[in-house]
Amino acid sequence: MDDQRVFDKLVAYLRRVPAISPSAIGTGKLDDGNWWVKFSIDVDHPLAWHVVQEFGCVLNYLSVTERLPTVFMPVSPAPYLNGGPEEYLSWVIESKSPSFKPGTVADWLEGRLPRPVDDLSQWASEDDA
Repeated sequence: MDDQRVFDKLVAYLRRVPAISPSAIGTGKLDDGNWWVKFSIDVDHPLAWHVVQEFGCVLNYLSVTERLPTVFMPVSPAPYLNGGPEEYLSWVIESKSPSFKPGTVADWLEGRLPRPVDDLSQWASEDDA
């Protein structure tokens, strides 16, 4: 199977998530077999921090005893040389086990995030608090 095709399911899912910029998703594999997906979140979108919180929960801390072999984190070039988070803050999902495939990450997210993920009414909003 073509290396980039392994990312199709996850990239298609991420494109549906509110606040994620669908045209700014990159993927890659490391020499050790691990992989990464990098994307931008519109920090001005009303659900931006809900997306960050949901991804952080599922990908970093779903279970204290059995964590997924993934890390979700922000990445940025030096802000003092470039600019603010609206343009230069990105987010990355990295695998920590080559056998944990991107499509499996899509399944975990789909099973735990609001459904359907692109229906804004399914997401908690600031007004619901």
